[in-house]
Amino acid sequence: MCDAPKPADLLAWYDRHARDLPWRVAPADRSAGMVPDPYAVWLSEIMLQQTTVAAVRDYFTRFMALWPTVKALAAAEDDRVMGEWAGLGYYARARNLLKCARAVTQIGGFPTTRAGLEELPGIGPYTSAAIAAIAYDLPETVVDGNVERVMARVFQIEMPLPEAKPEMKARAASLTPATRPGDYAQAVMDLGATICTPKSPACGICPWTTHCQARRAGVQATLPARKPKTPKPTRYGIAYLARRPDGAWLVERRPEKGLLGGMLGWPGAEWGDFATEAAPFRADWTDPGVEVRHTFTHFHLRLALRVAEVPDSARPRVGTFQKIRPSDLPTVMRKAFDVAKAAMPD
Repeated sequence: MCDAPKPADLLAWYDRHARDLPWRVAPADRSAGMVPDPYAVWLSEIMLQQTTVAAVRDYFTRFMALWPTVKALAAAEDDRVMGEWAGLGYYARARNLLKCARAVTQIGGFPTTRAGLEELPGIGPYTSAAIAAIAYDLPETVVDGNVERVMARVFQIEMPLPEAKPEMKARAASLTPATRPGDYAQAVMDLGATICTPKSPACGICPWTTHCQARRAGVQATLPARKPKTPKPTRYGIAYLARRPDGAWLVERRPEKGLLGGMLGWPGAEWGDFATEAAPFRADWTDPGVEVRHTFTHFHLRLALRVAEVPDSARPRVGTFQKIRPSDLPTVMRKAFDVAKAAMPD
């Protein structure tokens, strides 16, 4: 059996190969005394939840330009923040982002312990560990999908996910060093993202290759094991897009809790196994002949559209007419807007 991997070997690799990320303090800069900004660390970690680094880069840069401090974000208008978030998905994160920014501003700054961080809105065990380690250099164990994959291979954990998570976390904790824990947390995530990748891991240049039990057994590409995925169901709906002569569109605010919570959207019945007609008022509704398709985490959506030019006297049963910015809409609603606008005369 291979001996345990050494954190020092991984840190030496990280010092040479750390990814250049806009929210990160490079290891050389950290060694020179530069301290990470907990606001930047927190913002990046919230954005990175179930989202790739490539997708987050531009959003993070834009948010930091618009709201360079947690106090500035706390003072921002909800709709503006939700609009800038559009496209990142999982909109509950954006709502909690504002709640957390306001809570941090009220108490005068981010807590410096994991327990204190977990008292804030939207910060759970993983995020608190990441902020504590990266921002405050505390020896907390940070386990994301990249770290799980590394642990599964290094220790040849063949139990499938999600049952294997506790063992993966325990193995990760056994390696977390007291020295440079913040850099180590980022190093093991970088290892999974750049070398110990899901397919075709680059074992020949891995700093832990001689310690990897899965590589020795020749099964590294098969781990971590996962149970077969359940096919996503398909839901159907109809969205009603009405525009007045003054350019205002009929929109409604979705409930705070639930999918796309708190975001602007188009009136229509709840999405289900079949599409239900639920026009907000009588009008000359037309079908543009283009269906909007969108995939959420747990289901596929097929959304039929009805569009209408309506007079100023229109009185809908739901929603209000507003001048909107398409960028304030979540992605699926913006797709519908693009189709409807193309179907209407300028």
